[in-house]
Amino acid sequence: MKSFSSNIRGDKVIWVVVLILSVFSLLSVYSSTGTLAYKYQSGNTEYYFFKHFGILLVGFFLIYFAHMIKYTYYSRISQIAIILAVPLLIFTLFAGRINEASRWLTLPIVNMTFQTSDLAKIALIMFVARMLAKNQENIADFKKSFLPIILTISGICLLIMPANLSTAALLFATCVILMFIGRIKYSHLFGLIAIIIVAVSLFMVLIFNFPQVGRFGTWKHRIESHFDKESDDNYQSDQAMIAIAGGKVFGKFPGNSTQRNFLPHPYSDFIYAIIIEEYGILGGAFILLLYIILFYRGMRISARSPGSFGAFLTIGVCMMLVFQAIANMAVAVGILPVTGQPLPLVSMGGTSIWFTSIAIGIMLSVSAEVELEDDKNSKAETDENANKLKTATATN
Repeated sequence: MKSFSSNIRGDKVIWVVVLILSVFSLLSVYSSTGTLAYKYQSGNTEYYFFKHFGILLVGFFLIYFAHMIKYTYYSRISQIAIILAVPLLIFTLFAGRINEASRWLTLPIVNMTFQTSDLAKIALIMFVARMLAKNQENIADFKKSFLPIILTISGICLLIMPANLSTAALLFATCVILMFIGRIKYSHLFGLIAIIIVAVSLFMVLIFNFPQVGRFGTWKHRIESHFDKESDDNYQSDQAMIAIAGGKVFGKFPGNSTQRNFLPHPYSDFIYAIIIEEYGILGGAFILLLYIILFYRGMRISARSPGSFGAFLTIGVCMMLVFQAIANMAVAVGILPVTGQPLPLVSMGGTSIWFTSIAIGIMLSVSAEVELEDDKNSKAETDENANKLKTATATN
């Protein structure tokens, strides 16, 4: 155990943020899975607590393992991951079906559901970071830089979109911002934004005129329900609002939520509403603050990264996690339509927590390299000062 702790490297603040979020996750999942336990586990409320604890524990080991790998290796890993993600996404569209949504595959033997978009998100971020870093000398070139990057991004996001529109939209937005930071030519980005505006407009027309196609009807229903506050279909949002209003400033305290018995998926999609109900607005603000701190530390790591790949990689995975967290919280408080985005490291899950853990481990890997470079520079400076002192002493 001592050897394990001594090998923990990287930004200690991020480690603390992850630990605090995990504690909130355990308490909130235990509190919000009572109905689930009585429905599927004969009232054994500890079942989901220990299951979630095990998943988080594996997540910590994944963070540790990922952060021990030198970040430059992720450039090579991205090539394998992106090639693996494409056929898995295609297979999921046809073979993965749970609750009428082609989102999941079931892993054999362990019988766990696996969301292929989670793998695709990390693979694409790593691959875009690699392409931006390798093409910095030709970054303004349309054919050599912009075109291959945007085609890769578009291809992956289009494969994710039929099964999970919100994930595809968040991932695409993250990659576009990463391209902006990566110094892609502004004229190319402005042209892309213009195309996106036109495409989204046409897409909305198709959704509202052809709701019978694919999941168009689901998306149309969610948009209409969100803007029609008097609609009877706003049950989830209404229950979340009741939970938030009931929490007031200090909350009802852990385990005293009442809306957990009425909210669909209070342990995943709407766990933030349960947190506010039990811990109050102060608790909800504290969770938001933790993600802001995570974002700040990620940007700090990227600014100090010894290489451009490390900087782009950290920015990409950090934005991906924080954007997802903001989307989940925005749904809970009624700002966005229901999207189904989990709250990273807090919502109950399996593979989603593990891929989030890998993303955090990647950030810590870059941070560990920054610390190593700082130690080398500090040692070099100390040696240089010692040599100067020796020279001055010898001269005297």
